[in-house]
Amino acid sequence: MLVLSRKKNESIVINNDITVVVVEIRGDKVRLGVEAPKEVPVHRREVYDAIKRNEAEQAQD
Repeated sequence: MLVLSRKKNESIVINNDITVVVVEIRGDKVRLGVEAPKEVPVHRREVYDAIKRNEAEQAQD
């Protein structure tokens, strides 16, 4: 895993077309903004896991 330090309004670029920006830092929470092409799905991890569980259940039926 690559670990980077960023300050508010600083960003990282992934694969030339995805940008992650630190929007706000408040206490122990960090708000991130993600700019990605529309065809690239972006989900919170818990939502992604739920989608994958649902897909696995659908495949078993």
